[in-house]
Amino acid sequence: MKKLTVLALLAGALTLAAFKTAKVKKIVFFGDSITQMGVQPGGYVDLIKSNLLKQGNKNYEVVGAGIGGNKVYDLYLRMDDDVLAQHPDITVIWVGVNDVWHKSSFGTGTDPDKFVKFYTAIIKKLQEHHSKVIVVTPATIGEKKNGENKQDSDLDKYSESIRQLAAAQQIPVVDLRKIFTEYEATHNTSDVEKGVLTVDGVHLNATGNQLVAEKMWDAIKSIE
Repeated sequence: MKKLTVLALLAGALTLAAFKTAKVKKIVFFGDSITQMGVQPGGYVDLIKSNLLKQGNKNYEVVGAGIGGNKVYDLYLRMDDDVLAQHPDITVIWVGVNDVWHKSSFGTGTDPDKFVKFYTAIIKKLQEHHSKVIVVTPATIGEKKNGENKQDSDLDKYSESIRQLAAAQQIPVVDLRKIFTEYEATHNTSDVEKGVLTVDGVHLNATGNQLVAEKMWDAIKSIE
């Protein structure tokens, strides 16, 4: 009788372990128009979702939470409704282009110190709600090489802030600023402003979406 009881307990424990292993993990990609476009067919979020489907991998639910024009402050304001309400297991934060770009185009960018404060607050709140966090550096505003684009200096500065935050928080960083810069150095042989990884210097083309999808997924798998 005792032997049967032990076997039953073991069977129950194995069933519970299997249930826990099978839990679907929700990934939320949190960002601006690049992420908003990323959920469209062929976008980087869609590619990740499609690849999981092709593999028959049902362990993940992939959600895009991007809104055009958003800066880090906008993400902070809407994170309760658009991210935390979904109880994500993993949140990928990709913001910063508009914080830099809007300085010259609209005069409404984000000062470096405020950028870091809001970014830190977003990370802290996500972690308090038990979401693992991956951060992403802003990739490009113009694809010319050798620092020839107008906002290159600011992009480098804001990207370095994100790298430092990642190091301090011991969280993964997808360093798209570095990845794109290195890619352009090799592949942008005509030194064009757009068309290599983007359609307009900012938003991704097919090649850019594929590259980003691969790098994002590598980071996600690294924290599993």
